[in-house]
Amino acid sequence: MPVIVLVGAQWGDEGKGKATDLLGDRLDYVVKFNGGNNAGHTVVIKGEKYALHLLPSGILTPGVVPVIGNGVVIDLAVLFQEIDGLESRGIDTSRLRISANAHVIPSYNRSMDKVAERYLGARRIGTTGRGIGPTYADKMNRVGIRVQDLFDESILRQKVEAALSFKNQVLSKIYNRQAVKPDDVVGELLSYVERLRPYVGDTALELSEALDAGKVVLCEAGQATLLDVDHGTYPFVTSSNATAGGACTGSGIPPTRIDRVVAVLKAFTSRVGEGPFPTELHDKFGDHLREVGHEYGTTTGRPRRIGWLDLVMARYAQRINGVTDFVLTKLDNYDDLDEIPVCVAYEVNGVRHDEMPISQTDFHHAIPIFETLPGWKEDISGARTFEDLPKDAQHFVEFVEARIRARISVVGVGPARDQVIERHSVLSGA
Repeated sequence: MPVIVLVGAQWGDEGKGKATDLLGDRLDYVVKFNGGNNAGHTVVIKGEKYALHLLPSGILTPGVVPVIGNGVVIDLAVLFQEIDGLESRGIDTSRLRISANAHVIPSYNRSMDKVAERYLGARRIGTTGRGIGPTYADKMNRVGIRVQDLFDESILRQKVEAALSFKNQVLSKIYNRQAVKPDDVVGELLSYVERLRPYVGDTALELSEALDAGKVVLCEAGQATLLDVDHGTYPFVTSSNATAGGACTGSGIPPTRIDRVVAVLKAFTSRVGEGPFPTELHDKFGDHLREVGHEYGTTTGRPRRIGWLDLVMARYAQRINGVTDFVLTKLDNYDDLDEIPVCVAYEVNGVRHDEMPISQTDFHHAIPIFETLPGWKEDISGARTFEDLPKDAQHFVEFVEARIRARISVVGVGPARDQVIERHSVLSGA
């Protein structure tokens, strides 16, 4: 049976949680394959809002097995806070599976993250300060701590002491911070062991066996394409691979088993943190879209930077991910506008670019070239078929679809689970 990869086509916050929830009753497993608690999904079910930061969105769907894959970095305190929060609201979390190979975020990496960002000053990246980057750096430097290490106290202590032999030098001598005691770190991590144990296993093997048994698996990205460490707007990116290729390395599922790649595209653009943003708005239209769309970070609460829809980015996302289907969200946020500018290309030093510029410098200086479409000036939140939409709203969808090189299979017209229009089946490809 198929593996579906779900990614964000912009800088995140496109509505991937809503897309996962939409497919929920047709899925058997939902796998988070990258990132940590530096991003969030907001899902609305029967008027109830759920904000997830580390857990896969599939945890909200009865019968679906949610999996935290090996490519994720886990803050155990946050994990159990989320689990407790959901359990208190009647959500069963016992199905959760966690890869023994996933890396753990130790307390000293949260400290490193925060002081390093302050030290950078004007050159800061815009990190959330949750220790994500330093933990991925430890992983690549082969001094990281994996979930499985918590079940061998001797190995755990050796790894913590080895990491702190260097990090304490940096904290104390460069950042003038107090050195971290290895006993404190080991003690904190060991305190989670017994509660963690029932969730942990060889998730790559479990997923392989599930696919052999005909189960449907969705791999859900944290962050989004333009935040991918290799393919995003580097260095203003996350520390992992949030594109479709990351689904394989972050879950243990081979590429030959991936059937479809679904990208979520918001009808406008937003980002949190630093970095270039060609279509960014600093006017009443940006303020309007931020407010009607409730564009504040699920994890940080920071107001998101807002811009018009950028189809150069969307085409790039389609190419990098091999997108077969797009989910267009928040179309209803345009209901009150007379006209809607859409970026179709960039101008850089007098030269038109229909594709992403090769250099960060050119992207930073890119001037958007817009085509303006008419608004529809009516409430579309009740539409459930494409034909229910006003003609100008239909034209907007068709205009975008014609330029992003993959079909728009789902259109979101409101925050609730049922406020969607399914034009094509994502699962069957029909």
